[in-house]
Amino acid sequence: MSAVDQKVEKFETYLNDVLRESLKSHLSEQNKICDEIAEYLKLKNLAEVLQRPDVCTTPLKTKVDLGCNFYVQAEAPDASKLLVSVGFGFFVELTLEEVVTFVDKKVALLKNASAHVNTEIAEIKARIDVMLQGLRELQNISGEIPSEPRFVF
Repeated sequence: MSAVDQKVEKFETYLNDVLRESLKSHLSEQNKICDEIAEYLKLKNLAEVLQRPDVCTTPLKTKVDLGCNFYVQAEAPDASKLLVSVGFGFFVELTLEEVVTFVDKKVALLKNASAHVNTEIAEIKARIDVMLQGLRELQNISGEIPSEPRFVF
């Protein structure tokens, strides 16, 4: 094996084992953050609906997910307060106004985290492009896709 082939193999190994795996983990982290933002926005929407005067006077009838999409009917006589997960397994009982304030702050934090992960994803993609360009140069492959002749008929 020549020195060029060894370098190519080393670069390909780094590209596939390190950079692409790092990209996968960052993309899954990005998806988790987006899912969490969606959950908090649903909670905010629920709190805003429950703040309406016609909804808050009657007991709240709902379905509760017990896990694995197994739902049971439930009734909450007082829907003026909600239990909100604040992280690390802790739940806090908040009024509907406090829920909206909390969700706004939490979503802002999650959006900042999402922006940070997005910049890391962009950096990883740039590194992948640089590695691919270096591999093309090592192997003397042009980066352009050859155009195929077009048939008129």
